[in-house]
Amino acid sequence: MATGSGPLGTLPELRSALDSGETRSVALVEQSLDRAARVGGALGAFTRLRGEEARAEAEAADARRRAGRSLSPLDGIPVAIKDNLVRRGEVTSCASRILEGYVSPYSAGVIERLDAAGAISIGSTNMDEFAMGSSSEHSIYGPVRNPWDPARTPGGSSGGSAAAVAAGIVPVAIGSDTGGSIRQPASFCGVVGLKPTYGRVSRWGLVAYASSLDQVGAFGRSAADVATVLEVIAGHDARDSTSLPEPPPRCAEALDGDVSGLVVGIPREYFVEQGVSPEVVQSVRAAIEELEAAGAKTREVSLPTSEFAVAAYYLVATAEASSNLARYDGVRYGYRARNVNGLADLYQRSRSEGFGDEVKLRIVLGTYVLSAGYYEAYYRKAQQVRTLVRRDFERAFSACDVIATPTAPELPFRLGERAEDPLRMYLGDVYTVSANLAGLPGVSLPCGSADGMPIGLQLLAPPLEEAKLLRVADAYQRRTDHHRARPPEPA
Repeated sequence: MATGSGPLGTLPELRSALDSGETRSVALVEQSLDRAARVGGALGAFTRLRGEEARAEAEAADARRRAGRSLSPLDGIPVAIKDNLVRRGEVTSCASRILEGYVSPYSAGVIERLDAAGAISIGSTNMDEFAMGSSSEHSIYGPVRNPWDPARTPGGSSGGSAAAVAAGIVPVAIGSDTGGSIRQPASFCGVVGLKPTYGRVSRWGLVAYASSLDQVGAFGRSAADVATVLEVIAGHDARDSTSLPEPPPRCAEALDGDVSGLVVGIPREYFVEQGVSPEVVQSVRAAIEELEAAGAKTREVSLPTSEFAVAAYYLVATAEASSNLARYDGVRYGYRARNVNGLADLYQRSRSEGFGDEVKLRIVLGTYVLSAGYYEAYYRKAQQVRTLVRRDFERAFSACDVIATPTAPELPFRLGERAEDPLRMYLGDVYTVSANLAGLPGVSLPCGSADGMPIGLQLLAPPLEEAKLLRVADAYQRRTDHHRARPPEPA
């Protein structure tokens, strides 16, 4: 296990070192904070570090361990949390000027569960503003850079969390996924990213982008890592009306490496010659063959509505964003324009000056599709397509246990490359948005590389089948070494 200023070890390594007395939580937090300031600073991975608070929490964790009262497998472990989950008494910005100086009066349900488990947040990770983006470039703090190549994107919107894990700053991190915002950055950064079933994890205190699509999830080095985190953060929360009345899943005990007889569905619509790079297809097909070698069976399935999923997603998501972001008006909290001429001017200037261009674009589009005369033609039609997408998956899962696809259709692109081509940026979500429309759990895991950049395999499962999903992912990782690859250390 690396110490000092080097990358932190894996979650199992850190837990073993803490339990044996080889190290203390205080030492791990200091190492994590130091690396976050140096390496994370160069990558733009963090919006804020919790130095004093994290050190105090580490002291408490060490005291518990000495007294034999360790709270959970995450007790005393440094973690990072996306800057759209609120914590009482601390700043939450969503990487937006509109939330300038906002201090939350309460903590998110996920934060409460992590605190109760003894996990130690070292800071908030950078992101696309209000989670609207696929490149982590749309932030008042500047872009996040990919640890494998700082000239490229780490993916978005949870790019800071993915980069923090890939760069060895923390062993696990928390993100949110509205249309692929955990899975795509996981693919681009060569780590594992889990989006749970919609409603599996509380959204209480998650700053909303699109309420029927948003879900909190986790990044880690392995399927076992994200299984550990999911067991901590999942569970019913009565404060969230969309929270499912289900206990946390028992994932860790399901990771036995055995996939004999499980059927992996291969959607014919996802393996086409156009729109996806051949390196991605080759790596994903090789991963599927590895699962077959482990005893799984494969079967072709069809998801015919897939070609309409991106269009439906961007109508539903922007409509909900338009509604959710109406609360930021310069009156109650956050950024307020100065020297205004009346209430209408206050609203207009506060929102014009407080929101970035990408957020404004999505608000305008969402307002348009909800307006009189267009609601039926666009928003209602998108919701009908959403129903068809869900039915496609129901039929497919009647013939298979999990579905395997690429996570992203291409390798990480260069920062700024898509700035003038938002449509091409949106099409990068082609493999991920369907899971959000249908409320399914999905995971991305490293399955190869090309041009020195990671490639991700996406696995999808029926609702509430995270244990089965992670069992397949874990079985694949037991047979391969892609998840053990590390980006080069910065000079």
